[in-house]
Amino acid sequence: MRLWTLHPRYLDPKGLVALWREALLAQKVLAGATKAYRHHPQLARFQEQADPRDTIAAFLVGIADEAKSRGYHFDLSKISEPRFSGHIPETSGQLLYEWGHLRAKLRARAPQIERQLRSITIPEPHPLFRIVEGKVRDWELA
Repeated sequence: MRLWTLHPRYLDPKGLVALWREALLAQKVLAGATKAYRHHPQLARFQEQADPRDTIAAFLVGIADEAKSRGYHFDLSKISEPRFSGHIPETSGQLLYEWGHLRAKLRARAPQIERQLRSITIPEPHPLFRIVEGKVRDWELA
């Protein structure tokens, strides 16, 4: 499971669909609808919020918005209500770590997309996140 801090615009088609599916799974986990993945480190920053389900719903909306901009039709009825309307902090170190991770994936899976991204040194985050100074999160390196 990978719930990217990065803006979904950087993902290739396979990556965007995978993110949608993984975030839907995360929504089920955070709602207590499945016992699998309850302790997955990618869920930590959502579990830290006052209402994790609202927060993951906002994350899903960001993915759906990107999908719509590409002409994809993701089923918005799968996103729970209500939705978190703020931002949650994430570190610059985490953002840049994920940027390197994504670029490595794209080099192997979609080299033409990776080439288009080479000039970007500091990527934009997913709309849910507000970037603050800091290192890679401990749960990432565990």
